[in-house]
Amino acid sequence: MTQPETAKISTATSKAPRRYVFVLMDNFTLLCFSAAVESLRIANRMAGETLYDWVLAGEGGTTVSCSAGAEFKLDIDLAELRRDDILLMCGGINVQAATTKKMLNWLRREARRGLKVGGLCTAAYTVAKAGLLDGKRATIHWENQDSFLEEFEDVELTKSVFVVDGNRMTTAGGTSSIDLMLKIIADDHGEKLANAVADQLIYSSIRTDQDTQRLSVPTRIGVRHPKLSQVIQMMESNIEEPISPSILAKDVGMSTRQLERLFRRYLNRSPKRYYMELRLQKARNLLMQTDMTVINVALACGFASPSHFSKCYRAHYNTTPYRERGAHSARLSV
Repeated sequence: MTQPETAKISTATSKAPRRYVFVLMDNFTLLCFSAAVESLRIANRMAGETLYDWVLAGEGGTTVSCSAGAEFKLDIDLAELRRDDILLMCGGINVQAATTKKMLNWLRREARRGLKVGGLCTAAYTVAKAGLLDGKRATIHWENQDSFLEEFEDVELTKSVFVVDGNRMTTAGGTSSIDLMLKIIADDHGEKLANAVADQLIYSSIRTDQDTQRLSVPTRIGVRHPKLSQVIQMMESNIEEPISPSILAKDVGMSTRQLERLFRRYLNRSPKRYYMELRLQKARNLLMQTDMTVINVALACGFASPSHFSKCYRAHYNTTPYRERGAHSARLSV
């Protein structure tokens, strides 16, 4: 079937095509990469000229597999790039293991040469590990935020879908790559072209760097009680030093008994139990995504002693923190 001709969007530009270097890390997330490169491809099509081109790079320069199992042929190894290239790291599952010493050294070298550097999805970790986000605003997939905060204190982490801070760019993963690329296309060639690309992608709700990546508390938990949502937000913001249910209730202008009834009615658990589950979920993320000791994980999640932490963890996950980490490491090594 032949595609119909589309009206070309005039860009009034005579610049040479801007080249993007997509660095595909082992087990990278296919969606974050494809969303970015498809946006560039469609921009070329809608403009009727080559505004952007790209190459695929990676350690070894041969092939790399994404987390869905598909294998990609790479164009180049981690070689010296052109000074006007834009470098986008594409991360995914177990980004820590994919962030090798060779990759970090290469990334630092290219950044020193003045290249603009970005991290898509979890690759913000790699960019931060290279020291390229110190003193910068950044974002990363919500599932990796806890571990990122623990490791990179000099980075101002946000919950935005994407962040552009000077010559550094980061996205939260998934379709947020589209939002970043639409902003870039608009900056380079105008809103009209960016909107045309969005239409081709059937992307009707273009987000900005002011939009957050996670759903609001009411939407996420399916409850629209304002005081309950307020209490849950307070819980999520105070994991390391938990607040007692009585103080939480007082802060939103209700009694402890009223708060208990709200949680039982809408969430079928007590405030104390819900808070514990939040803390244990953060603990599990830290165990999986960092090299923090179990003791430090316990302290970061508001547990006064490792024994109490282990007891609570086992009751909820039916395994100990030590075994959880060991099993996770074994799965990754297969």
